[in-house]
Amino acid sequence: MAGNFTSPSQVDLIQRRQKLRRQRRVRLLQAMWRGSAVVALAGGLVWVTTLPIWLIRKPEQIKVEGNRLIPSQALRSLVSITYPQSILQLKPEAIAKELKTKAPISDVAVNRQLFPPSITIRVVERYPVAIALANSSDIQLLSQNSIKSKETAAKVGMLDENGMRLPLENYTLIQQSIKLPSLKVIGNPEHYRRNWSILYREISRSPIKISEIDFQNPANLVLRTEIGTIHLGPYGMQFPEQIKTLDRMRKLPNQVGLNQIAYIDLRNPNSPFIQTSESKSSAKPDSP
Repeated sequence: MAGNFTSPSQVDLIQRRQKLRRQRRVRLLQAMWRGSAVVALAGGLVWVTTLPIWLIRKPEQIKVEGNRLIPSQALRSLVSITYPQSILQLKPEAIAKELKTKAPISDVAVNRQLFPPSITIRVVERYPVAIALANSSDIQLLSQNSIKSKETAAKVGMLDENGMRLPLENYTLIQQSIKLPSLKVIGNPEHYRRNWSILYREISRSPIKISEIDFQNPANLVLRTEIGTIHLGPYGMQFPEQIKTLDRMRKLPNQVGLNQIAYIDLRNPNSPFIQTSESKSSAKPDSP
């Protein structure tokens, strides 16, 4: 038995079309309302960001924490901000990247604060422990007159305790506030970078003051110390023992005049000997 289907009446069709029109108008109004709300919100945000209460007006609104080496004022001067500046328009990541490029710091975190508007910069500084030079003749570049020249900046660097080489120009902003390291390292960084952390740890523990480490000849590491020039041969695993032997010789000036010593040979730390400058002969020092 076939189903009984009735065609919609003309009235039904009209009502359906009217319903669809109403639905389209409602959706159109909703879309217009949402668009207006977005525009109003964006405009409101722009207006809010221009209010005086949201502006960074002066460098003092930038707080610096964690710094002991670099003055806060110097770090503030490295932040590229045109005052007044809306705090909501500042980008912490960009500020952090800029500071790591310009200043001797290993890590930096930048946070914004709305009430009151301010920026907090927390830094971890890199402390210079040695001056790095390519060769002995570059020592003259360390004079007060040439320390800030471009030639000096290209040839002279600083080393932190991990062997990271830092441009000298990164320290020009703090030279008036700290004493730069007296230890000098001369030679190609490739000769000492890998072992610097261990080497520096041993040297920093030595009671004998070491003022210079010469890596210009990889076959003979040379130290300049308060008791004379020390020849160690190639750097190797016996270096800690060589430093210990050097420490045991700290009373050597009581036995031999320093002006008579050409150098002290510690290639074999168990059998050190002294090369004298006058007789060109060698002698073993008395046992400590």
